[in-house]
Amino acid sequence: MTRRFAQVDVFSSIPVAGNPVAVVVDSDGLTDEQMAAFARWTNLSETTFLLPPESSDADYRLRIFTPTGELPFAGHPTLGSAHAWLESGGSPAGDRIIQECGVGLVPIRREQIGPDDAGAERTRLAFAAPPLRRSGPVDADVLAEVTAALGLEPSDVVDAQWVANGPDWMALMLTSGQRVVEVEPDMAALGTHEVGLVGPHAHGLPGEPEVDFEVRGFAPGFGIAEDPVTGSLNAGIAVWLRRDGLAAASYVAAQGTALGRSGRVHITDDGADIWVGGATTTVIAGTVVL
Repeated sequence: MTRRFAQVDVFSSIPVAGNPVAVVVDSDGLTDEQMAAFARWTNLSETTFLLPPESSDADYRLRIFTPTGELPFAGHPTLGSAHAWLESGGSPAGDRIIQECGVGLVPIRREQIGPDDAGAERTRLAFAAPPLRRSGPVDADVLAEVTAALGLEPSDVVDAQWVANGPDWMALMLTSGQRVVEVEPDMAALGTHEVGLVGPHAHGLPGEPEVDFEVRGFAPGFGIAEDPVTGSLNAGIAVWLRRDGLAAASYVAAQGTALGRSGRVHITDDGADIWVGGATTTVIAGTVVL
């Protein structure tokens, strides 16, 4: 059966400089096995499938697969899939898009970010960070194992916290954004650990003084050695940093630098929700036979 398909680049205003997600728009009738097989075939960090909602409060339902399994939630697939849903004719029932997925209902809003060169108003999508399913300090023995696998000295690590909101992320705060970029992990030694790194850029980046942090994410157990730009990880880190007063209410995180990407994740805490936003661009549009 022929089904509509899009491949969307997420978290970069420069096409192919962010993180791609494969989106099957018409997924009715697909089995779990077919979805998993297609996700293995695309070999992207995530492949998603748009379905009619089961909740009356949702606009659509989303299933998210990695090459090795299914996730209850992931960030860049949420934004990329919402983008594909809107482009395919989807229209939210309310002011916000409501996505139904494994963690429940995830609100997505359209943020005004000013006019483009032609004077047209630009928007970006942002999702509300879901609550952490696991939080608190990382145990010393686990931290020692992960630190060694990353080639870090204990003095490189300022703090380490669980920030799991779908994937079982642990996040290590390093001394600087540059130290984050320099890390060369031993993927075999990392094993099944899902590890994020974050470090501050005290003076921003050249030409981008608004960039406050550098982030990297590793999930070799999911078949993803290093994810270029990771919405769920940035969401979990934002919940931690805002909770502990380690970041301003609005900040920008860079991710993908070590991979030659230029991901930019925009965080906004409005007092009620923490919003995780970024640019979305359709790079491939067409059909697939599934």
